[in-house]
Amino acid sequence: MGRLDDRVAIVTGGGGGIGGATALALAREGASVVIVDIDGPRAEEVAQAVNAADGNAVSVSADLSEEAEVVATVTATMARYGRLDVLHNNAALTESDFLSRDTQVTDLSLDVWERTMAVNLRSQMLMCKHVIPEMIRDGGGSIINMSSGASLKGDRTRTAYGVSKAGVNTLTMYVAASHGKQGVRVNTIVPGLIITDAVRAHLTERMLAGLGRATLTPYVGQPEDVANLVVFLASDESRYITGQMIAIDGGMTAHVGAVGQDDK
Repeated sequence: MGRLDDRVAIVTGGGGGIGGATALALAREGASVVIVDIDGPRAEEVAQAVNAADGNAVSVSADLSEEAEVVATVTATMARYGRLDVLHNNAALTESDFLSRDTQVTDLSLDVWERTMAVNLRSQMLMCKHVIPEMIRDGGGSIINMSSGASLKGDRTRTAYGVSKAGVNTLTMYVAASHGKQGVRVNTIVPGLIITDAVRAHLTERMLAGLGRATLTPYVGQPEDVANLVVFLASDESRYITGQMIAIDGGMTAHVGAVGQDDK
């Protein structure tokens, strides 16, 4: 018996590294999975991988910064499966060419700021808005929002990204406070260094090595590490956890400076 048998999950940004790993992990635990991505072919590839592994998945192509497309996604999920138990709000702008335009505030263009807020923050709000009523009808559910370590500390670049993810942290607490008594739990995952294709595209090997030294574990994070945490937060094993920011960063934020064997 899987921990998520008979449950239905939506994974946004499901065509990416973390989203794809999460979709597979949820399906292995028995959930039917709706994989949503603005890149329809990538979402379909993940759905095919889930189905090839004896899971149950469908793909949806949608820009979740648009409310009409959010409504259509939730409507399609309910029409196919008749219920909705888990939402993993994972969609975000991670393309290297876009992030390179997300600079310090004095050089930041308004279009980069607004698009970042629309995709990284507005999409999560809209998904919560339209998923929660469906969850409440069946007694509740679990929402797992995706933030970033960039939301906790300032930097000299990626201003819009960091601010959008800080908004996700606060959104989580407000939604948890509003709907906890209706059986809806909401938590935020705050990842540190997770090695995906998108991360490799905009970090040099030297930067990756420095981040690796700042990680307290002898290895750096993989998409499957986040996926396993999503499964736990989606399951009844986490039934008393809500409104929380949960870091998964190999201890990177637990110390000051880079520490490692090479630094001793």
